[in-house]
Amino acid sequence: MNYLRLMLAGAGGTVAYFVFGFLVFGLLPTLRNEYAKYPAVYRSAEEMKGVMPAGMLAMLVAILVMAAIYAMAYRGGAGGVEGARFGALIGLFAVCAFVIHNHVNLKIGLALTFGQAIAYFVEWTIVGVVIGLIYQP
Repeated sequence: MNYLRLMLAGAGGTVAYFVFGFLVFGLLPTLRNEYAKYPAVYRSAEEMKGVMPAGMLAMLVAILVMAAIYAMAYRGGAGGVEGARFGALIGLFAVCAFVIHNHVNLKIGLALTFGQAIAYFVEWTIVGVVIGLIYQP
């Protein structure tokens, strides 16, 4: 396992995660408005500022772990294609273990659940592509 490439892949994946997240969750009014419907469940943008550093650090660690798993599971092939396949699996995991799980436990509507499912699946697939393109064994 090449640790320098692993760190670069994790950093690149983290940048991709936050850029995509800002574009989709920050700029798309449709999804942003869905979160606003549940103020008792989700923090306001102002409240998030206090916990954002911990969240950013946690995402960096999570994506570094994801890059390490990718490196251990890599079996050959084009980095972008292998990364997309890997990212799609992580995306499907996130949708089932996080999005649908939250729909069951939280009082949120189907529109928010479907929006999150699509956004997170695409987001994790993009992160996987970036990891695959950067981590070239």
